[in-house]
Amino acid sequence: MLRHLKPYRLAAGIALILMLAELVVELWHPVLMARIIDEGILVGDTVAVLRIGAWMTCLALLGFAAGIVNSFFAARVSQGFAHDVRAAMYMRVQGFPYAVFDRFTAATLMNRITSDVTQVQNAVFMGLRVMLRAPLLMVGGLVMALVMNVRLGMILLLISPVLFAVLVWMMSRGFRLFRAVQARLDRTNGLLRENLVGMRLIRLMVRYERERERFTEANADLMARTISAIRVVDLTVPALLMVMNIGILLLLWLGGGEVQAGRAEVGGIVAVVNYAMRIMAAFSMLSWIVTSLARARASAGRIAEVLLTEAREAAVPESAPDAAVAGRQADAVKRGAAGRAADGGPQDAPARAGDGGRGADAQAAAEAAGARTSAGAADRAAFAVPRDEGAEVVFENVTFRYPGMNIPALAHVSFTIRAGQTVAILGATGSGKSTLLQLILRLFDPDEGAVRIDGRDVRSLDPERLRAQIGYVPQEVVLFSGTVRENLLWGKEDATREEIVEAARAAQIHETIMRLPEQYETALGQKGVNLSGGQRQRLAVARALIRRPRLLLLDDSTNALDAKTEAALLDALRSYRCTKLVATQKISAAAGADAILILEDGRLHAFGTHEELLRTSPLYARIVSSQYGEEAARHG
Repeated sequence: MLRHLKPYRLAAGIALILMLAELVVELWHPVLMARIIDEGILVGDTVAVLRIGAWMTCLALLGFAAGIVNSFFAARVSQGFAHDVRAAMYMRVQGFPYAVFDRFTAATLMNRITSDVTQVQNAVFMGLRVMLRAPLLMVGGLVMALVMNVRLGMILLLISPVLFAVLVWMMSRGFRLFRAVQARLDRTNGLLRENLVGMRLIRLMVRYERERERFTEANADLMARTISAIRVVDLTVPALLMVMNIGILLLLWLGGGEVQAGRAEVGGIVAVVNYAMRIMAAFSMLSWIVTSLARARASAGRIAEVLLTEAREAAVPESAPDAAVAGRQADAVKRGAAGRAADGGPQDAPARAGDGGRGADAQAAAEAAGARTSAGAADRAAFAVPRDEGAEVVFENVTFRYPGMNIPALAHVSFTIRAGQTVAILGATGSGKSTLLQLILRLFDPDEGAVRIDGRDVRSLDPERLRAQIGYVPQEVVLFSGTVRENLLWGKEDATREEIVEAARAAQIHETIMRLPEQYETALGQKGVNLSGGQRQRLAVARALIRRPRLLLLDDSTNALDAKTEAALLDALRSYRCTKLVATQKISAAAGADAILILEDGRLHAFGTHEELLRTSPLYARIVSSQYGEEAARHG
């Protein structure tokens, strides 16, 4: 994180020099005050008073100017540093692998990028403005007090270690407490964000009392933790002031005796007391700094956790050993398929659509996987096929578990989808449909096996270039504040009006858009709240189609559409030559596909056409019967 200070080294150096100049002026001021008392006021020398007073005025103006310019440079450094750290964190978060978001919630990331960076920014400003000045003022004040009067200066020297020990205790204690405060702030912000996003649902479900209780509990916990942290400061500062005030009383008492005994002059005593006051102010300032440093230290650690997290999925080159691994996986596929065929259980490895779930080509596909070798790093960097062409998708004995889970979300899944095919992925909730699509996108990497596109392991492809040629519509549609056109341009920034309209027509949303007040320039509310669920889904499909993807992945993206609109949309997609995978629970969305892939509890149950599966898959027949009746199940 300190590397973000390097561009501001010159400005920081100037700020420190000006701070030292201000410090010298402050330390020299009591000396001149002593002289004006001893050489001017006590002896009635008006000329000396005016001469020394003029020097004091000039030094005061010099210190004032140094302080103003120091503040300017300190602000420039701290604001620039905070800007760069925020930008670095934002860019790092943009590149996080999908799995990292299990560690960092949206609320904690927002808090770290805003509140935590502000805490560190304030610490940098104080570091250039007062952080060094306070300890230097303490040391310089002690030295000057000893120079003015050794006996009185020793009093200040003796009480300083006590004050310093109190500050060290406060910092160590405060760090732990303020780190807990930041964690509670994350929780409170998370609840607040959740409530604001779900405000409509909370009202519809009459949950405001329960949600208010949850927020009140989190808010009270945050307040209690903050009070505990601040209490450390509240106890420390009065203790520091009490010790310093006792020291000043001792100085005045002993100083009076020194003057009466003729061992000191009045001006010297005033100067020592003045230094004591400045040292007391420095300790008070330092206690405030220590409190801020404790918060900044906790925040810096949280910022570092983000900046040190691996930012991007690396493209892992395929190597010769991969062929051996693929060969072993092929053997496992063959053994597993044979065993399941003997048992009459669900088949994990039908290789191509049209096999009716029998898996006739599984052995050939698995054996071919063992023979694949590296085709060169340049060929693997991205798809080397025009965008309008579809891509072949192959799963080779893929097993995947979500982090921290023992049960696999997908287990030993193998299949081949030919380029340009439309394949429906059918299964109940939790069967692994979304997980399968996310593995194609490389949001996660499989624990075993390989996902290949056009014969290349997706782990060997550059993630950004891979995803740039995939159109993905998730279950939960995300729209952004802005116009309809601006949301569609997320698919392709330089899309023409004709391309936008073509995609909107295919997604069955063009006529709806034309009825909006400003048509394509109509402003959408946050997350598209002024659109219905079906309209948001169709807009998201249009956004994916605009980029003319080679792979189109629809993750239950038509569940909010009526049957007529859904049929029209799926029919329009046939004009696109890309490979289409449609995850769904609806037979109406699956029956017209070139092939249907059925998942059950993370395993591939069957793979074939609608007619084939009606004949060969009892599970598929039951699904059709439950949605369309027994007559449809018998006759397709």
